[in-house]
Amino acid sequence: MSRMAQTPLALPPHPTTTLFNALESSTTLAHLKQVHAQILRRSNHHYGSNSLLLQLVLSSCARSSSLDYALAVFSRIPRPDTRLSNKFLHELSRGADPEKALLVYEWMRREGLSLDRFSFPPLLKAVSRATDLVQGMEIHGLASKLGFSSDPFVQTGLVRMYAVCGQIMEARLVFDKMSHRDVVAWSIMIVGYSQSGLLDDALKLFDEMKASNVEPDEIVLSTIVSACGRSGNLSYGKAVHEFITKNNIVADRHLQTALITMYSSCGSMDLAQELFDKMSPKNLIISTAMVSAYSKVGRVEDARMIFNETDEKDLVCWSAMISGYAESDHPQEALKLFREMQALGIQPDEVTMLSVISACAHLGGLDHAKWIHLYVDKNGFGGALPVNNALIDMYAKCGSLERARWVFEKMPRKNVISWTTMISAYAMHGDASNALSLFYQMKDTKIEPNGITFIGALYACSHVGLVEEGWKIFSSMINEHNITPKHEHFGCMVDLFGRANLLREALEVIETMPLAPNVVIWGSLMAACRIHGEIELGEFAAKRLLELDPYHDGAHVFLSNIYAKERRWEDVGEVRRLMKHKGISKERGCSRIELNNEIHEFFMADRNHKRTNQIYEKLDEVVSELKLVGYAPNTCSILVDLEEEEKKEVVLYHSEKLAVCYGLMSDPKGRCIRIVKNLRICEDCHTFMKLVSKVYEREIVVRDRTRFHHYKNGACSCNEYW
Repeated sequence: MSRMAQTPLALPPHPTTTLFNALESSTTLAHLKQVHAQILRRSNHHYGSNSLLLQLVLSSCARSSSLDYALAVFSRIPRPDTRLSNKFLHELSRGADPEKALLVYEWMRREGLSLDRFSFPPLLKAVSRATDLVQGMEIHGLASKLGFSSDPFVQTGLVRMYAVCGQIMEARLVFDKMSHRDVVAWSIMIVGYSQSGLLDDALKLFDEMKASNVEPDEIVLSTIVSACGRSGNLSYGKAVHEFITKNNIVADRHLQTALITMYSSCGSMDLAQELFDKMSPKNLIISTAMVSAYSKVGRVEDARMIFNETDEKDLVCWSAMISGYAESDHPQEALKLFREMQALGIQPDEVTMLSVISACAHLGGLDHAKWIHLYVDKNGFGGALPVNNALIDMYAKCGSLERARWVFEKMPRKNVISWTTMISAYAMHGDASNALSLFYQMKDTKIEPNGITFIGALYACSHVGLVEEGWKIFSSMINEHNITPKHEHFGCMVDLFGRANLLREALEVIETMPLAPNVVIWGSLMAACRIHGEIELGEFAAKRLLELDPYHDGAHVFLSNIYAKERRWEDVGEVRRLMKHKGISKERGCSRIELNNEIHEFFMADRNHKRTNQIYEKLDEVVSELKLVGYAPNTCSILVDLEEEEKKEVVLYHSEKLAVCYGLMSDPKGRCIRIVKNLRICEDCHTFMKLVSKVYEREIVVRDRTRFHHYKNGACSCNEYW
């Protein structure tokens, strides 16, 4: 036999196989349509035309741009069987447009096509993704009518659907009726509780799951750990971590991330760092979480270390570090980092800009504020309501009420935050007239004030002694607006009465308030006693404050000062020994001044500035000039056992005096000098600034810890009521 005779005949591929292969390899809608034409041409030969058409439909589903074409083809398949319909529903429910699955369902119902128990899971998945509760309830009713509501897969789909649509109690009712609950069902229910904010219910259900001998998977564990972090439940979070370790569960990256985030959210940074160090390689999400967590607990150096070690940083990571600096009293570092981000070509979003504006507000530099505002407008953020609200606050804290009001007036839309921010701006500048005028104007425009609005209005009354007006506003908050006063409101009332030397009324507010007094309340009373020299009540308030916060530096310093005033040096020594033992130190006075877009920082008796010698020469000159108009250093605030001349030397070297002298020598053009002080300005510096404004004919604005002082022509905007 010849070799040719021995070779088997090569049969041509079956036409159906050829078309199936063509469908699988199709990459464009045009190609699919060509294959569709071939299917229709051969449909008379019955080469599995329905199967081919369904494969065409499924191939079209793989391309979201071809979904309408897929629906058109499916609607023309004569009586597709249920199995093929279910495949189509499954594909649609997973696609980019799950509503299309519900359109097919409605078409099938109109055409009288049958559904089986496998039809409902993809339909319920589509409902969940579309969050269409009404459609979901209708499908639930049909499943019950057809006898499929006890099917575990249908029940699982129903639990997910109700949970996702916010009907967590309905989800639990279905869950409780399930005869068999696998890990997926438990997971859906636990995630549902967690996403609904019912964290305690999530933890309780997790305990039930373990008691049912169902082993939790990484999704359940990640959810529970995250719930612990969000609720601050460190002890339960540790217990879950121990469960993971004890059961030798291999933590994937999601679970590792959840554990680290949980520990960091609960402030347990050592444990978070320990887990973070074990991760290799580090992922960007968890690195960013660590940056945020360290920032929240005030450890910005540690946050920056992780930030620097993160190679591929995205905008979220940059924003987290900028926000960390802004919120941790490092505004200059925040702005510096923002400039670095810009240099790398990374475009900020609204969240980033809000942090940058906040940093600028904290810094208090008006030139920086103007630059940020220009950047905001140039880069398209000027229309955002939260950004405009932040700009109002920024300008107010940088000492320019005029610019703050300009931003407020030009806003096309204002919300309660806009009005509240502007009212608070006037209040912090001691302009009660405009603050209250705006407050009543806001009410006239039918914008309902909130609790923070009332804090601003009460604060304005407090700083000018409007006791009756303040009491009227406080009463209206309760009686007209049904707002329950919080600690902050009672603190404002204590401050209002205390500043007006109505200390008995202030104490009565504390004794009759329905809340237990906190640090703010006792601090307000203590501050009022300091202003009016009420030693006995002040000592009482300071001791109550220390019971709540044993490390409060202000209370310790206050006690030391009142004992020093009475020359009770032994008690002074005892307070200082206690402070040393606890590691408490008085916050160091610091003043900042902005000149030529540069921030200059001074501490008391500071000699670190590059122009120190000239600054002290200027200070000597200024003091000499002021003495000619009656200035004499007021040493009442120096409550240490020093000789009088030593006290005078101390008071003359306060940081704001150094700052104003630097401003006088560096900017002789007569422009306003703006200073930001971290502590309350002392009586001597207050007098000093008034006289400088008169002798040197300069307007001076000082922002201290509690308010603004505008000095002009020898007078201050506070009218000595501070």
